[in-house]
Amino acid sequence: MTMKRKLTATLVGAAMAALAGAAAAEISGGVVKIGVMNDMSGLYADIGGPGSVVAANMAVEDFQKMSKAGLKIEVVSADHQNKPDVGSTVARQWLDTEGVDVIVDVPTSSVALAVNQIVREKGKAFVNTGAATADLTGKACSPNTVHWLYDTWMLANGTGKAVVETGGDTWYFLTADYAFGHALERDTAAVVEKNGGKVLGKVRHPLSTQDFSSFLLQAQASKAKVIGLANAGGDTINSIKQAAEFGIVQGGQKLAGLLVFLTDVHGLGLKTAQGLQITESFYWDLNDQTREWSKRFAERHDGKMPSMDHAGVYAGVLHYLKAVEAGNTDDGTKAIAKMKELPTDDPLFGKGEIRVDGRKIHPVYLFEVKKPEESKGPYDYYHVRATIPAEQAFRPLNEGGCDLVKG
Repeated sequence: MTMKRKLTATLVGAAMAALAGAAAAEISGGVVKIGVMNDMSGLYADIGGPGSVVAANMAVEDFQKMSKAGLKIEVVSADHQNKPDVGSTVARQWLDTEGVDVIVDVPTSSVALAVNQIVREKGKAFVNTGAATADLTGKACSPNTVHWLYDTWMLANGTGKAVVETGGDTWYFLTADYAFGHALERDTAAVVEKNGGKVLGKVRHPLSTQDFSSFLLQAQASKAKVIGLANAGGDTINSIKQAAEFGIVQGGQKLAGLLVFLTDVHGLGLKTAQGLQITESFYWDLNDQTREWSKRFAERHDGKMPSMDHAGVYAGVLHYLKAVEAGNTDDGTKAIAKMKELPTDDPLFGKGEIRVDGRKIHPVYLFEVKKPEESKGPYDYYHVRATIPAEQAFRPLNEGGCDLVKG
C-alpha cells in the first residue's frame, strides 16, 4: 500500500471511530434510564402503582427483543404520595443527580403539572399516562411532554355526552378538590351544557376522603338526575359504595363515574358497579393481542389484569425507546420530537400518532359494566357499547390553546 493510501485509510478509520464515539455519546451516561413515578401505596396504587413498574419492565424486555441497538436500559421507581412537593423533589433529584432521562406515569394532575414544568426546564422527557388534566396538551403543553392515555376532555366527551344523550340532562358534581377534579368537572359541565343539559350544582371533597355522607346528601337533595363523580381510584370506590348505602340509585338518581378503571370495578364488585357507563381507551379483553399481553402481565402481577394506566405505561415506554433508537439520542427534547415524528404501533393501542401538542391519538371505548350474571369469570366486566374513532375522541388541535400549535 502506498503512503497516500495508508494515510487515506487511517483518516477514514479515524473518522468512522469518531462518528461511532459521537453516536455512543448521544446516550447520556451510556444508559437510558426510565423513572416510573406514581402513587405506590395510596388511593391510586391499584390503578398504577407497582403494576406500572411491571409494565415498564415488560416494555424494556420486548423492545430489546426487537432492537439491534444493544441499548443499556434501567427502570427505577418512586412514590410521589399524590403530593406536588414530593413529586417535584423526586423529579429534580432524578434528573439532576441520578441520570434519569424520562419520567413516566405520574397520576395526580397537580403532581404531573409540576413535573411537566421541571422536565421542560431541564430538557428531559415526560411520558404521562396517569394524570388526566387536558391542560397538559392545552395551556401547559410542552415540547418535552407526551400525554399518552386519556384526559378530561376525552372522558367528558365520552361518558358525559353518552349520559346526557340517554336522558341524564340535569347534573350535580361530586368533585375531588384539586387540579384533576376541577378540570374534569369543567370539561364535563361544558359537554352537558353543549348538549342541552343543565348543571344544578357541585360540591368538592378533599383527596382521600373516607366519609362522603355530607357530600352525597347535598347531591341527593339537588334532585339532579345524574351525580357526576369527578374523582378517581379510592375516592370513586368509596363514593359509589356509600351512595349505595344511601339508596341514591334506588331513589331514581344515576351515578356517572367519569374516570373509572377496571381495578375500581374489581374493588366495587359487579353487584355494586353494574350498569355504570365508563370511558376507557384499553380493556384487556378487546382482542387477541390485548388478551395475550394482559395474561403475560397478570402472571407477573399476582394474577391481576392490567388497568388502562398499566397498558399506557407499556405502550408509552415502548414508543419512547423506539424513538431513542431511531434518533440515536436520549436527549429529552429530541426524543419527544422523534416520538411525534414516528407513527405509533403497539399490540395494545394499534397504529396511531402523536400530535404536535403532545396528544397521543387512538380510539376510545364507551363501556357498560356487566350484571353479575352476565360475567363469565374474574375481570370479565365490560360490554362495549360504542367505539369513538381516534379523530373524534380527543379535543380538536386548534381548541386547546397550546402554543406549539401554529395558526
